[in-house]
Amino acid sequence: MLDKIANLNITMRCPYCNSTDSRVTDSRPDIEDAIIRRRRVCEQCGAKFTTVERVQMRDLMVRKNSGKLEAFDREKLRRSIKLACRNREVGDEQIERLVTSIHRRLETETADDTVSSALVGQMVSDSLLNLDPIAFVRFVSVYRKFSRVSDFKKIIDKIPEDEENAVVCKLPKNSLF
Repeated sequence: MLDKIANLNITMRCPYCNSTDSRVTDSRPDIEDAIIRRRRVCEQCGAKFTTVERVQMRDLMVRKNSGKLEAFDREKLRRSIKLACRNREVGDEQIERLVTSIHRRLETETADDTVSSALVGQMVSDSLLNLDPIAFVRFVSVYRKFSRVSDFKKIIDKIPEDEENAVVCKLPKNSLF
């Protein structure tokens, strides 16, 4: 497999001058070896930039409630999680690990290349419940389109009180979603 990758003629364009002549000065794995960051220098203009390589097992499609299909978007997932975690003690690294975990699970635990938005929403909510219960309530309230105070009360009453043993991305036995 690596031989095939090495033989591919892939060109990386400099974001400053559009030259394809750059060299790698540093490579390092990131976030549990799921990502490789490469620091590059453009031979044409001397600009430095970073590229990121991520393993992608397959192209996933998300089926929305309306029936519409759209490509799975890691950035959209990251933005919605980050918004739910805003002003909470949740770091960018924790959010990235959560996004990577959900993406990996979707790629490995689903038989079809099409997943429902409800499954993605459930994975996010279950993971946020373990990460930060306030972020969980925020996410679920938007995702489920809460319109009454009673909607909040119902979901809050189901949250376990013991937060000390919560682990990022470990799903509870019974989903609250």
